[in-house]
Amino acid sequence: MASVQTSSPLDVFSQTALPRWARFRQHLNDEEVDSIHEAIAREFAKPDIGSAIEPGSRVVLTAGSRGIDRIAEVLKAAVEQVRARGGEPFVIPAMGSHGGATPEGQRALIEHYGVTEQYLGCPIRASMETVLLGTIDGGVPVYFDRIAHEEADVVIPIGRVKPHTDFRGPVESGLAKMIAIGLGKQHGASWFHSQGIGTFGELVPRVAAYTLSQVSIPFGIALVENGLSKLSIVEAVPAAGMFKREAELLEIAKAKLARLPRIEQVDVLIVDKIGKDISGDGADPNAINRDVAGEIDFSEALPKIQRYIVRELTSDTDGNATGIGMFDLALRRAVDEMDPIPTYMNMITAKSPSGARIPITVDTDRQALQLAIASALRVEGGMAGIIRIESTKSLEHILASEPLVEALLATGTVEQVSDFEPIAFDPDGMFATAP
Repeated sequence: MASVQTSSPLDVFSQTALPRWARFRQHLNDEEVDSIHEAIAREFAKPDIGSAIEPGSRVVLTAGSRGIDRIAEVLKAAVEQVRARGGEPFVIPAMGSHGGATPEGQRALIEHYGVTEQYLGCPIRASMETVLLGTIDGGVPVYFDRIAHEEADVVIPIGRVKPHTDFRGPVESGLAKMIAIGLGKQHGASWFHSQGIGTFGELVPRVAAYTLSQVSIPFGIALVENGLSKLSIVEAVPAAGMFKREAELLEIAKAKLARLPRIEQVDVLIVDKIGKDISGDGADPNAINRDVAGEIDFSEALPKIQRYIVRELTSDTDGNATGIGMFDLALRRAVDEMDPIPTYMNMITAKSPSGARIPITVDTDRQALQLAIASALRVEGGMAGIIRIESTKSLEHILASEPLVEALLATGTVEQVSDFEPIAFDPDGMFATAP
């Protein structure tokens, strides 16, 4: 009996002509810290830093949810410096509502990054309980991790300083936000987001300043990554003048940040992987010029991108698909990998349910690319400007289609490193070429 061929209405797009593509390399900031151990030791040797740790003092260090380069090494080195001064160190997760807003989920999240008791050589204590430190002008409640408040003598926040994914302010992602929101746990994060992400630029430093007046936080350890997502700066920042220095570090981080090549237009952007270990929004809006909350004005940002495709989630995101709603099309495997509990908890706490919306979902790369081109404006398939990246943390090497080559090379920061070849698919309709 002859087999019956089935068809889909989407097959009408299956003959969309595709351009050729090639590999390109961006020249990004590559200044990197060689030895984490030496960098942390140097910072603790500063008189106003190491002297804050007294013999017998209980010292808590924070571990966040972001996939910071060599974060386990940073924490281990800090633990060793605290212990060398007679302190009794332990680590707590500090990440608002991430990890499903459960102690077990938050502990499991940092373990993905190698932050384990065995590796650190100290206890890890996780709780979602908070204390209310007080209320500041305007009825703003200030929450703080109960363990850090009641069972530690000194708190040392550790955080990466970088542009935030959803708001602008004098300080954005970094020590102030770790103090105000990360250590505020789900209670603090939920209250913050209930005010609207647009208020964060003003609220974060106010809440952090009040917390510094109530809790023994003598300094924090600020981390800045280069354009290759490798640690470039490790600096202990004293509480006095913390926000001023963090603002300066933020400007340095902006200058180092990897972004897409600054060309006029891209018709289709393909992002292989998104996840919380890559960005709070799964993919960094500062790199792709689209955000979850719609609060950032990207009208002047380049490139202008018409359609976005996501292919899968990272393993370290543990099913948290926050940010998938930024994309126009998704492969079915990305949608199937989504765990609704951490995703919904994150997005409801952030008051941004749109970040969990499911894009148009298809089975194969071929379908996703053809539909993206078909839905773009003023584009002929064979002349579509396409860029494919592994993730927003891996922007040194990209695949780009032939119509973009002149604009890419004209930037002076991009070089072509392979010959053009057809966009090929395997028998299952998936890309035959790795990113």
